[in-house]
Amino acid sequence: MKPTRSLVALTMSTMLLAPVGIAVTTQAAYAAHKGVVDEQPVQWTPHVLDGTVKDILRVGNTVVVGGEFTRVAEADGDEHDLRNLFAFEHGTGRIIRDFAPDVSAMVTSIAPGPDRSVLVGGRFTTVDGKASRGLARLSLADGSPVPGFTATLDDGATNRLATDGARLYVGGNFTGVNKTERAGLARLNTRTGKVDRNFTPRISEPRRGNLRVQELALSPDGRRLAINGTFTKVDNKHRYQIAMIDTAGAFVTPWSTSAYEAPCDSERIHTYMRQMSFSPDGSYFAVVTGGGPESKPGLCKSTTRFENTDKPNSGPTWSNKTGGDSLYSVEVTESAVYVGGHQRWMDNEEGAMNPGPGSVAREGIAAVDPRTGRALPWNPGRSRGHGAEALHATSDGLYVGSDTDSLAGEYHARLGMFPLV
Repeated sequence: MKPTRSLVALTMSTMLLAPVGIAVTTQAAYAAHKGVVDEQPVQWTPHVLDGTVKDILRVGNTVVVGGEFTRVAEADGDEHDLRNLFAFEHGTGRIIRDFAPDVSAMVTSIAPGPDRSVLVGGRFTTVDGKASRGLARLSLADGSPVPGFTATLDDGATNRLATDGARLYVGGNFTGVNKTERAGLARLNTRTGKVDRNFTPRISEPRRGNLRVQELALSPDGRRLAINGTFTKVDNKHRYQIAMIDTAGAFVTPWSTSAYEAPCDSERIHTYMRQMSFSPDGSYFAVVTGGGPESKPGLCKSTTRFENTDKPNSGPTWSNKTGGDSLYSVEVTESAVYVGGHQRWMDNEEGAMNPGPGSVAREGIAAVDPRTGRALPWNPGRSRGHGAEALHATSDGLYVGSDTDSLAGEYHARLGMFPLV
């Protein structure tokens, strides 16, 4: 993904030493992806025995997994009662028993925090029995809330977090943080959770339902924040479901697109926008979308590349459609744009819930060529279910989180990792 991901211990240490206001690139290790990951997953990852995985973050040799679940098992079958958040050792899959926070409800997003901590967001209202609505900073040592971090949502929930080391970007469906008015988007201090009063981009006029930021992604240099959601305006400028924020000036940039103005969804879906991910060099970003039960024109159920420019009315560089099935997650590396969902096909622009001319079978997970936008040969497959909502590239592979228990034809319950070879 993104600057919300710390890939190696060195990268994390560098981030912690960065002065306030200096963006830190955490995608440097992605440059090692000089090819696509293996189709055969490793055998040591734990199994999540129920529910769903929503996000995965590796910090050094610790991997933190968030979602909505109650039971986890190590690869050898040893089971643990762990609710909504747990950690394990990268390379062995050993569950870290000391990390055992009691998070009351779903964790939707995880980001690296300072001083060996992680920042978590979601639909929870308490952590370890104490009020902590939608936001928390937890010690990696034992999962306990870090004293001094006091951020809490006034209402609603967090959908996505991103950080440049010193500053935490929060997107969701809230109306305020710490009693400070913020509609769906806020920037906080990563140590204290204090609201940045100088960051005030304002989203407005939802296309349907309540006002929210569905997803956000921070560029590797920390200068651009891509946001999407139900809004149709940002700072009173027309930005239909997607916009780009200049983080230094805290204003909406000239970049815009009309690509998501077509009605791709049913009346019950507030927005069909899903995850976004910047390329390791920050030159472009990819967006994935869902949609309703019918095939419609526009960028429904697709992955699409846009260049990171200041150009108004930008069109896609390319788009790859599934032909009728939603995509939920995306992760860009140097060699591939990985996408996850409950799709059956890619390269299926002419399909309508069927494999159209030129389509290729790609069940639940796929890799797309960053240059051409066509599906790469990589095709491990996974049982579809609702879909894969968590993809996390590390220096040596790709983690996948979902709501099903088959990956590449093997038992890997809701969690797996494809190694880079």
